[in-house]
Amino acid sequence: MTIRRKFFSNSIGSGFGQLALRSGVPSYRIKQVTALTLIMSFIGAMLSGCSPLYVMRAAYEEGKILWRREPIADLIQSSKVPPDTEEKLRLVLAARDYAREALEFNVGGSYASYSYVDRPDLTYIVVAAPKTELKPYTWWFLIVGSVPYKGFFSKDEALAEIERLKADGYDTYLRTAAAFSTLGWFDDPLLSHLLKYDKVLLSEIVFHELFHNTLYVNGAGAFNESSANFVGHRAAIDFVRERFGADSAEHQRALLLWQEEREFAGFIAEVARELGGLYASDVGREHKLRLREEVFARSQAEWSRRIAERPAHRFHGFTRQPLNNAILMHYIVYLKDLDLFESLYQACGRNLRRTVQVLREAVKTGDEPFQAMRAWLDRHRSDAATAMR
Repeated sequence: MTIRRKFFSNSIGSGFGQLALRSGVPSYRIKQVTALTLIMSFIGAMLSGCSPLYVMRAAYEEGKILWRREPIADLIQSSKVPPDTEEKLRLVLAARDYAREALEFNVGGSYASYSYVDRPDLTYIVVAAPKTELKPYTWWFLIVGSVPYKGFFSKDEALAEIERLKADGYDTYLRTAAAFSTLGWFDDPLLSHLLKYDKVLLSEIVFHELFHNTLYVNGAGAFNESSANFVGHRAAIDFVRERFGADSAEHQRALLLWQEEREFAGFIAEVARELGGLYASDVGREHKLRLREEVFARSQAEWSRRIAERPAHRFHGFTRQPLNNAILMHYIVYLKDLDLFESLYQACGRNLRRTVQVLREAVKTGDEPFQAMRAWLDRHRSDAATAMR
């Protein structure tokens, strides 16, 4: 679920807080009820193309998450919190401070609170693509525009959507998601099941989601997710280096995860180019469907060969995963042009705050975001070449 910040400020909360003092109702309860009312209104607006039942379920589940929030600062004072959990909670608070102060993210109140999730899977994400095209099926929402996936809090509803898409001839993919961003409309809490991740992955998730609060381009799903993926990893690398040291196991793991992410992104781009050539050819549909299976098999064999000596590689599972275009589109959305982001980072003197500023400036042109990035890099290189003459 993604809801973008637009016009709200602290005036709503403070106004209802004053009402609470006069009415005798605790102010935090008034604010929670107000938040639930806003959730219904905004989710209803955002999901205007969806069924009323879908809107109500989404509002109900998001409302539960926000209703259960507890300040992390209070939790870490409790003697009931295990030491390893306390360490991760302090890490999250430090990460949000780093995001706000060092990177100038729009943090707001996000990740200052904790919310218990009473089920193993938070949301179910549906992805679809045509069988002979590498392009995502998109869903349109009023506030955020077209997105290449749709989230459900109910697995049965997600499976029903999968069956509808299959009946229409699409490849489909169903996955779960551990976290999501409301893009700053609400103060997103740390969800309880995120504490199962190690310190590096937990930091990366927090930075990824907080970046969505900072930069989100309507209708540009691949840019939004790939840029957050890049920023999440690079921010985690810098953050754990400062917190644990350059020689620490945490910093070395953060570097390795980013290296593996870029490596797999490059490989998926190779697969996409080969499939793109096949799908653009003049051969018949049935022949394309047969040939794509050969591409899938060769790709998995090649990836298995490349990581044969690295069984712990983050993307080792790709070698055993049943493939179709929807699964590949999921990877493409989150891994598109990661080396382009890395080039931008290098051009900005390996300064992530400056890189984020450039990203925000580049997309203001209104051009396609990846084209805007390339245009900025071309100008930068041209200016650098001129300066050297």
